[in-house]
Amino acid sequence: MKSPWLLLALAPLAAAQTVAQLDEVARVASVMVDGDVAKRIVTDRAIESIMKVDKRDPYIASDNYDVHHEPFLHTKKTLIRLSRLVDFPCDVNLWMPLPTTPPRVHIVIRNANEMSRFWQWGALHQEMFPPMKEVFEKGKRVAVADKPGWIAILAPVRDSLGDIVGLVEVVARQAPDPRENVK
Repeated sequence: MKSPWLLLALAPLAAAQTVAQLDEVARVASVMVDGDVAKRIVTDRAIESIMKVDKRDPYIASDNYDVHHEPFLHTKKTLIRLSRLVDFPCDVNLWMPLPTTPPRVHIVIRNANEMSRFWQWGALHQEMFPPMKEVFEKGKRVAVADKPGWIAILAPVRDSLGDIVGLVEVVARQAPDPRENVK
C-alpha cells in the first residue's frame, strides 16, 4: 500500500497529466468536429421554440426540441470516439451559441458519461460562461478548473470558412459519479 503522503505528492502530477491529456483531446476535437455539420444539427423549429416561454405549457420548448438525425449521429459518434482517446472517463460535449443578447448557449450533444462542468440539469439554454466567451472571441483552447474535482478544456469548432460556430467541452472528474445526472 502506498503512503498517503506519497499519494498527496503525486496528486498535482496526476492532475497535470490529466489536463495535458484533455487538452490534447480538445486540440484534436477542434480539427475533427465539422462546424458545417454541427450547424445543421438543431432544426429551425427547435431554435424558434427554445427561447419562447409559454405560461400555459412550461415544457413546450423541451417538447419541440428536435434535431436532424444524420448530422446529429455523425457528430455524436465523433465526440464519443474523441472521448476514448484517454484511458479514464471523459466526455466531449458540443455547445452552440444562440442568437441572443446577452449571449446564450445551449448544449447540443451531451455524451456517454453525462459529465459537463457547465450544464445545469434540465436547462435548454444558459448564459454564456466567461471561459466560453473567451473561446468564441479568441479562438483558442481554454482550460477551466474553477470547480473542485472538475477539469474542462473548451475548444472552438469552426466551419469551412474558419468561423467559430460552436465549441467542444472536454471534461473529466477526479472522482466521477456515474449516477449524478440520473434523475
